Amino acid sequence: MEYQLEAQRSDLATLLDGLTEAEARARLVPSLTTPLGLVKHATFVEQVWFHHRVAGVPREQVGIPETVDDSFALTSKDTVGEVRRRYLDACERSREIAAEHDLDEVFDWRGTPVSLRFLYAHLLTELARHAGHGEILVEQLRARRGAGDTEPGN
Repeated sequence: MEYQLEAQRSDLATLLDGLTEAEARARLVPSLTTPLGLVKHATFVEQVWFHHRVAGVPREQVGIPETVDDSFALTSKDTVGEVRRRYLDACERSREIAAEHDLDEVFDWRGTPVSLRFLYAHLLTELARHAGHGEILVEQLRARRGAGDTEPGN
């Protein structure tokens, strides 16, 4: 399961490859979902589950937004390079935290006990879904520029 999770983390980390800053911020759907916003949200996901729930660091200390929608919101400081760096740093910290725990160790999820194994499966499905969303957006962006290059990361 860890291998598949790492594959999804990698897919999200490379989602922004070859995009301009404007393309990375482009809103092609009514929601706040953009390629850059997806990677920023994935950072939030790592931080909520591993940094906050597993490591027990208060949300305020981790610096995560209060709402899921806020985790997609972009600021002027959110460049492709900076968002990718924060995501990779969050993933690295998540790996360090997970390495200190057993897969069957239980953590609280709003009053429900869940295992680290459950968290891996949950993160795997969430990141895979967002990587898929991102690939579709990137394909649309590349088609807009007429590059004929519809493969993510190319």
